[in-house]
Order: sequence, then C-alpha cells, then structure tokens
Amino acid sequence: MKLKMMLLMITIVCVLSACKADERIKLVNSGENERTIAYEENQFTVHITEEMNEAISNYVIQKYSSVYSHLEKQFEVHNVYGASETNGIFTVYLYSYFGGYNKFSGLENQAGHSLPAVIRLQKKAEGYAVIEYTEPKDGSLYQSSLKQMFPEKYLKMMYEDAGTTEKLQIEMDKKVKRWLDAERVR
Repeated sequence: MKLKMMLLMITIVCVLSACKADERIKLVNSGENERTIAYEENQFTVHITEEMNEAISNYVIQKYSSVYSHLEKQFEVHNVYGASETNGIFTVYLYSYFGGYNKFSGLENQAGHSLPAVIRLQKKAEGYAVIEYTEPKDGSLYQSSLKQMFPEKYLKMMYEDAGTTEKLQIEMDKKVKRWLDAERVR
C-alpha cells in the first residue's frame, strides 16, 4: 500500500512539473493612445498597460534628466520582453532606448543610451510608481549581471530579437516628431 501511494505521488509530481504552460505574449489592445500587452506565464496573465509604460518612460527620463540637462527634451521608449506580478509588485523585463534632442537638430539624437533593464512597479493612488530600477553592470561584469537580472527565457528573447533597436528608433522618431510639430505651432 505504501509503495502504491509513493508511486502515485511521484506520478502526480512528474505530471504537474511537466504541465508548465508555454509562455505566450500577445498584444491585447493596440492603438495610438492605448497599448496593453499581456504576458501569460503559468496560466496567470500580467497586463502591461499604457499607464505602466508611461510610468516606466517618465522614471527613466527623470533619472537621466540631470545628466542630459543641456538638451531641450528627453524621450524614452522600450520593448518589453516579459513581466510578472507578486504581491502587487510588477516586475518588467525590457530593453530601453533613451535619447535627448534639441529643436535645431530635429530627429537627430544628440545624446542618450540603450540598454536592458528590470523595473519594479507598484500601484499607488496616483498611478504606478517605480520602486526599483536595475541596469546591467559595465565591462566584464555585463554578461554575468544580465544573467542575474533576467530569467533565461527573457534573456534568450533579448538575444534573438535583432530588430529591437530599429523598432525602438521608429517609435522614438514618432515621439520626437510630435514634439517638434507641437513646438512649430507655438
């Protein structure tokens, strides 16, 4: 009887561990002003809303505003590889592109950077707040710090996503063009 029970328990554990759901990423709602991305992980769906995306961009711009204070306007765009939620804390794995611009230079980026990052957000009364921001370390510690920051599946997605920079540049150009057009109207 004990042997049968032991075999049953082992079988259940094996079946449950093999039933991990495939991770699926889908665009739930897409439009000029609305972008919600859902990340399905182990049958839980984490929605990255436009409000969350805006909180991420605003945080990065604020973080680097003093470094690039000589520029008239800074922008940030990012590509999200995945997200998780634990106890109301959203962890977002992304690739960020930050740029600073002046009116006279038009769409030509005057300064900035692009890099992978992990951002933790928490819902507050006034919206989402970034409670932690992590970038990879420089130099010889870059690869090992990436491995510590990103789950393997998102790291693999990042390495395989050769078009990220071009996609982000297109998105950045749209933001800068809207700003330049608004400035010309003034």
